[in-house]
Amino acid sequence: MMGEIRVRKVEYSTCYKADHWCKKGHVILCTEGEMDTELDDGRIMKLTAGMTYFVGDNCEAHRSSTKTGCKLFIVD
Repeated sequence: MMGEIRVRKVEYSTCYKADHWCKKGHVILCTEGEMDTELDDGRIMKLTAGMTYFVGDNCEAHRSSTKTGCKLFIVD
């Protein structure tokens, strides 16, 4: 933590799927593997190694999943 900002390295295992919709803003860098971010309007954004995804607080509810596992660098 740096004040109210959290910086973390996360590893999601094979077949991970978030059990909730999140409304918190994030900046995510996928460093390995791939991940899907599902938005509550049905859109799915695929992240692969080297790609970045960002969303602001209370903008679009989202949840993450991965079939193969992935490693992420997250700032929120």
